[in-house]
Amino acid sequence: MTESAYNIGDGPATRVSLSLPEGTAAAIRERVGKREFSAFITAAVERELRGRILDEYLADYERRNGPVAAAAQDRAREVFDEVFAGESEWPAAS
Repeated sequence: MTESAYNIGDGPATRVSLSLPEGTAAAIRERVGKREFSAFITAAVERELRGRILDEYLADYERRNGPVAAAAQDRAREVFDEVFAGESEWPAAS
């Protein structure tokens, strides 16, 4: 992966081409309206990236230390959410 000058959620807006099934696009428009479509997609993508970052961290931890108990995984997710809730600076996915 290439290194970015910006963290997840930071930087100026950039145009990208996105293809979605028409039913998905229609459902988004119905719920948020045409003007909020991009913001909705951005929030969804950022949630997905943050989830993957946590999954990558937990997988790395397990490779180094063995399986993590379910209760510890739940607690780790809570701590992760507490630490990064509302933060604009998220670690970059590796």
